[in-house]
Amino acid sequence: MGESRTELLTWLNDLLQLNYTKIEQCGTGAALCQIMDSIYPGDVPLRRVNFTTNLEYEYVQNYKILQQVFDKHGIDKAIPVQRLMKCRFQDNLEFLQWMKKFWDTYYSGNAYDAVARRNASKKVTKKPLNSVKPRVVTSRPSTASSRSTPTRTTGIKPTGTKTTSTLKTKTVADNHAAEQWAIKKAELEAEYQNTMNELSSEITGLKATVEALEKERDFYFGKLRDIEVLIQNQIEVAPIECQEFMKDVQTILYSTEDGFEIPDQGEEENPEEEMF
Repeated sequence: MGESRTELLTWLNDLLQLNYTKIEQCGTGAALCQIMDSIYPGDVPLRRVNFTTNLEYEYVQNYKILQQVFDKHGIDKAIPVQRLMKCRFQDNLEFLQWMKKFWDTYYSGNAYDAVARRNASKKVTKKPLNSVKPRVVTSRPSTASSRSTPTRTTGIKPTGTKTTSTLKTKTVADNHAAEQWAIKKAELEAEYQNTMNELSSEITGLKATVEALEKERDFYFGKLRDIEVLIQNQIEVAPIECQEFMKDVQTILYSTEDGFEIPDQGEEENPEEEMF
């Protein structure tokens, strides 16, 4: 049995320094590519992996890169791209469980800086000099800048530092609580869906069993009814010795057991008296 959803998310976030809250987020293929990069450093062209896309058609490029790595290292594992791209829980859970087992087997154990690897893979584009915006200095100006631009000090000390720190702490706590609730909610929804699927399958199986039993019951009842009619028709015209045999068969047909008594068809309810 593979790791649970929570265990997989913890492992994935620790390894890749991510903040995933759902297994379904692996459906983009980006995290899967970087897992392979942790096993085979340098063999995955991370600069071509799109870590920020939310468009399904752009996931294909990530899966092409993943397939190329599989082919290069002779990994005989089919990648269900079409199912994974739908970002459904069960499909991504099963594939991520396989990836975790593969990682446990082949990871070298060397330190892996996932953030540095992602940053190093980003393309650097040079902007024209006249398009570069001036940097806003929020700390003490440097010596060079102080020489060219005199800075007037007002002597007023910043206030509200303690309040800002408290608000930041509260925001972090709220975000953490929201993430934990989202994880718990997703687990409950998945458990509920699995239970409903199991019950639905069980009900379908029971219905099929009942239909088969009813069909079999009607089949044998029809045969017994045919035998009963045949004996009733022949019991008067057959020879004496055959009549005795048929009466014995008839006795067996009419015999009952506790709980299977045949109601007396001769008894009828007294009709109500008509009132004029």
